[in-house]
Amino acid sequence: MPKRLLIVGGVAAGATAAARARRLDESAEITIVEKGPYVSFANCGLPYRLSGDIQKRSQLILQTPEGFEARYRVKVLLNTEALSIDRPGKRLRVRGPEGEAELPYDSLILAQGGTPFMPPIAGSGAAHVFRLWTIPDMDAIEAYIQKEKPESALVVGGGFIGLEAAEAFLKRGLKVSVVELTDHLMPPADRDFGAMIGRAFEEAGAKVLVGRSVKSVDAAAKTALLDDGTSVPAGLVLVSAGVRPNTELAKAAGLEIGPSGGLALDEGLRTADPSIWGAGDMIEVSRIVDGKKVRVPLAGPANREGRVAATNALGGAAKFRGALGSSVFKAVDYTFAMTGLSEKAARDSGFDTGAVVIHKGNHVSYMPGYEELSLKLVYDRKDGRILGAEGFGKADVEKRIDVVAASILGGLTVHDLADLDLASAPPYNSANDALNMAAFAAENELSGYSPALSAAEASRLASSGEALVLDVRTYGEYGRGHAEGSVHMPLDELRDRLGELPRDKPILVASRAGFEGHVALRQLVQHGFRNLRYISGGMTSLRLEPGYREAAE
Repeated sequence: MPKRLLIVGGVAAGATAAARARRLDESAEITIVEKGPYVSFANCGLPYRLSGDIQKRSQLILQTPEGFEARYRVKVLLNTEALSIDRPGKRLRVRGPEGEAELPYDSLILAQGGTPFMPPIAGSGAAHVFRLWTIPDMDAIEAYIQKEKPESALVVGGGFIGLEAAEAFLKRGLKVSVVELTDHLMPPADRDFGAMIGRAFEEAGAKVLVGRSVKSVDAAAKTALLDDGTSVPAGLVLVSAGVRPNTELAKAAGLEIGPSGGLALDEGLRTADPSIWGAGDMIEVSRIVDGKKVRVPLAGPANREGRVAATNALGGAAKFRGALGSSVFKAVDYTFAMTGLSEKAARDSGFDTGAVVIHKGNHVSYMPGYEELSLKLVYDRKDGRILGAEGFGKADVEKRIDVVAASILGGLTVHDLADLDLASAPPYNSANDALNMAAFAAENELSGYSPALSAAEASRLASSGEALVLDVRTYGEYGRGHAEGSVHMPLDELRDRLGELPRDKPILVASRAGFEGHVALRQLVQHGFRNLRYISGGMTSLRLEPGYREAAE
């Protein structure tokens, strides 16, 4: 008899699993049970439809029940909720437009995704308060904008969806405020890169409020009250404060939920029940860098999980290696991308964490299209193994992060990355790519050849008076702003003014972006100075620190 495969959930993981299953077994009876009114839609594209970047709504609908039937002979049950699993009897009870029914299965894949979390905000049930997770959510926001023509938008939550929606609202001409509970936008990133993202949105006209929460929404006044008593305009409110996995069905069936809150699975994405697999946002996976069980609710892993789950549900032996959490998003005119562990996450995981920051051009400065990008490389100081990276800039950021993702999966070290032979030509790259330069800086830090410290630590030491900041930038750069209490000595004058520097106090060398600080440090070392470090990322990074104080003119 043909094998009966049921898939609960028909978006990224579920739809991919169905298509993969058909390619593996032409005779299998494959059915998708989808609670919503659409199957296989591009939920990542929803903010870009609101912004107008995607012109046609229909472009977001990747497949239809009729399309699945015609191409794959897959039956799709829309607006049908899975109610319970009879594991001994291998039957799924569902409720759809025609009432309740029981569907038999030989293999069952749970791919139910997640649901946006609504924090306890008084008035959150008002008609102008929305979330953005499905096509109906998008339609509701679009209809409200068209009808009510709000002048302002409040976005609650500074993660991917919230910020993509904030950009969409800016493009629609709304006055936008973004409120984020943590101390920076994009919480998975480190604080310095979150600050860059915040600056990008402020440049575009948004008001960014971090370390704050929304307490209430006033539907009549179209305002919102924050925890510090601040009132912000809120003609439209979008809440994007995180996503919770849809594990209720699995829990009721007695399936194990892991420490991250997602469905616990083995490396073949199978539950403890040999007939049930999982995929997508509702499951937990191994984080490739350290093996920790985490949830990675991203489209890339979800699609790969769907492939593995379908393969094994039909008798295969595929393995899911885990996820890096590689991600990218458009921050108005900039791009932010990251992979692996942030510096903070690496420290929290117990690594002897090293990190360097560089600010370098996407290609040679004499070619049109030159833009500076910022890159942080995170590594294990014990063996130089690459742990993660973050990038920010206007051009070619994501390609650097993709290289680091491949490097992590291959177990490469900063020494390997320093030797990596990357394509270069003036329109595309410089002879030493930004990644090569970051790896050089990491090698120099590890060997002690050129000790570096983070801008955060430099800010702390300078403000406490424990160290002297030596600014080696040009007179013009220094005159446009410098750290309070810093000593100015341009790099080209340094050898002739060594006598002006103390030898009994730690010196932190500050340059524009870090490289000239390294050059200055090497000069000072060879003239007998010992207690030295240069500031990784230079003044560009130091100015992102909340403790940084600009000298008064």
